[in-house]
Amino acid sequence: MTETGFSPERIDTSRPHSARMYDWFLDGKDHYPVDAEAAAEVLELFPHVKDTAWANREFMHRAARFVARQGVSQFLDVGTGIPTEPNLHQIVQEVTPSARVVYADNDPIVLRHAEALLHGTPEGRTAYLHVDIREPERIVEYAREHLDLSRPVGLSLIALLPFVTDERNPCGILRTLLEPLAPGSHLMVSHVSAEFDPEVWERIKAVYRSGGTPVQARSHAEVTRFFDGLELYAPGVVAATSWRAEPGMRVREKQPVYVGVARKP
Repeated sequence: MTETGFSPERIDTSRPHSARMYDWFLDGKDHYPVDAEAAAEVLELFPHVKDTAWANREFMHRAARFVARQGVSQFLDVGTGIPTEPNLHQIVQEVTPSARVVYADNDPIVLRHAEALLHGTPEGRTAYLHVDIREPERIVEYAREHLDLSRPVGLSLIALLPFVTDERNPCGILRTLLEPLAPGSHLMVSHVSAEFDPEVWERIKAVYRSGGTPVQARSHAEVTRFFDGLELYAPGVVAATSWRAEPGMRVREKQPVYVGVARKP
């Protein structure tokens, strides 16, 4: 199921898009020359950026599996991005085949891959909404049509909040998304930080802004603030590769991404 509200022909290939650059970092094929050019600029500034992207992706896998094992069988993934298998629904439906997942993203190219996202287990259910994170009420409204919000939901915001700068009120948006969710719901967040190398980050930020994408890194304290009022699971807010590391991880070295998983009391 999809709800679009736009024409796929409106894909802008004249400017780089963060989701398509992320696809390039993950060695995907769903990007345009303008995205590859911008991503290559970032790679030149930060040669470990591909490892950072993979560490972020692997955290999503571990976090989603962990939340599913807490008995959560419904998920709302905001900022889905271009599908790179395994996707969130594939992870959680391995634990609970009947799990339901609602995906939401604002990049038109993601819609072109919605068919791939919408193939889950026969018992489960997936849905996709084309929407901007600045419309959290619309996201909740759509989620309510496909999920039972009287039961716990896993809310996933992976590598999304850096693109919600302070003037867009990320804490307010997060509250709007969390407020209608039942006690026992979980929040999964990953967020880039400039603390590891502020000078390099300023130059990376300029690459994104030149393409029309405002982006903001945040400190450990600022990322931790997103979990206010929630019960953080150990080990708390840590670098991505330090969160419940598992054998066989592709990336084990520390990367400039803070992550955390918390439960709504």
